[in-house]
Amino acid sequence: MRFIVMHKTDARWEAGQRPSQELIGSVGALIGDLAKAGAFKDGAGLRATSEGVRLEFAPDGERTVTPGPFGGENELPAGFSIIRASSLDAAIEWATEEAGILGATEVDVRPVTEPWDIGMGAAPAEITSRRYMAVRKATTSTESSAEPTQAQRSALWGLIARARGNGVEHVTSETLAPSRRGRRLINSRNGVTMFDGPFLETKELLAGYMIMTAGSIDEVTTWAERYIGIVESPEVDIRELVDL
Repeated sequence: MRFIVMHKTDARWEAGQRPSQELIGSVGALIGDLAKAGAFKDGAGLRATSEGVRLEFAPDGERTVTPGPFGGENELPAGFSIIRASSLDAAIEWATEEAGILGATEVDVRPVTEPWDIGMGAAPAEITSRRYMAVRKATTSTESSAEPTQAQRSALWGLIARARGNGVEHVTSETLAPSRRGRRLINSRNGVTMFDGPFLETKELLAGYMIMTAGSIDEVTTWAERYIGIVESPEVDIRELVDL
């Protein structure tokens, strides 16, 4: 089984603070231990919301684009895609097409953190694009059943196939199982408290994630407890992933 462990942001990262070398080293050690266990699959962080936009889609298809920074509203994710694009505008147009296919009503588009964004070397001169994450928010429909229909799958793969010709490269897409199959960890002065899903809408904005394989959510929780301590996040969600 595949799971995603997502940590939420706080004022430090929204203000653009760079992680310390100690934090970078601790996250690297965690990834190393996950890799040794054969559990680590992927991971990334997101830039502050001031560098992104929020897309909202009305029932008639009308789109509203709100530049960041923005606060937490309905931050329960249903899935996400990462693309490489030449600009934020190009990423917005791709995310808009994807939202139309999957029926998303709200999507946040933010740059993915690259090593040079946090002081780990200089950006390669030959790179003229960057990665963006489009996070689709949960709806009543996705919370009842996260499985895309066959028609949606076909249309999505068609969009992915067309992307390269339009100056956009698709990197990955993930769909999250309903939150009733997930678990939430909340950090407080009294320690970490856990709640099994389903979840109410969280107002905590996504800061980053790790994808791992495990036999059960209890196994993932052991890693997530270490993770939340390292990143000092107010909240971490564990969600099962659905294969497209």
